Amino acid sequence: MSGHSKWSTIKHKKGAADAKRGKIFTKLIKEVMVAARMGGGNPEGNPRLRAAVLAARAENMPKENIERAIKKGTGELEGVNYEEINYEGYGPGGVAILVDIMTDNRNRAASDIRHIFSKSGGNLGEAGCVSWMFSKKGSIVFDKNKVNEEELLELALEAGAEDVKDQEDQFEVITSPEEFATVKAAFDDKGWQYELAEVTMSPQTTVRIEEAKTAAQLLRLMDALDDSDDVQNAYANFDIPDELMESLE
Repeated sequence: MSGHSKWSTIKHKKGAADAKRGKIFTKLIKEVMVAARMGGGNPEGNPRLRAAVLAARAENMPKENIERAIKKGTGELEGVNYEEINYEGYGPGGVAILVDIMTDNRNRAASDIRHIFSKSGGNLGEAGCVSWMFSKKGSIVFDKNKVNEEELLELALEAGAEDVKDQEDQFEVITSPEEFATVKAAFDDKGWQYELAEVTMSPQTTVRIEEAKTAAQLLRLMDALDDSDDVQNAYANFDIPDELMESLE
């Protein structure tokens, strides 16, 4: 997953820019609202809402914005009713792509996603065509130059992580979705700085992409999905070498 986790890290850093903060906040608010609608407004009894609130806080979203989104989700305040849809397909190089949608207009979302795939050399597939390749996992990514491997491994496993993977210039700590918050808190308590911490859909197998043109086309597709107002998350099983990834930034 090194290529995809690297892309996620780059995307996260880009998203820190003020120009994209509004878009990030919009996606986080939608997730908080839907999580509260589905499982109630108490984060302690709603794991999905707890994860959404943690993600919002990580982006420095004001507390009142989070609380207002929860109340909209539970119906205490009037809000938009978002529908959740999943799309599956293939990108350049045969890469499997899984897309999470939250939208108030199903037809618009379908048209937009179909256009993004076709424009970028990909194609949408039938439901279930790639989802079986992914499983939900927590992912916490560290820069190799900023942590000690032995200390990282020891703390991660003690906190309940499943694995620590060596991903070229990164270490990726893998957790179950249920243990993600606990493991993340263990690193936070130590003051360790990670590059990315999220619950994601982790691919069981990866597709190695070493041709620059294919890699560039694939990353354009992923960026276009990320920029879509209806897309919450886009996951893929590509593995692009770090050197090539950095040359394409």
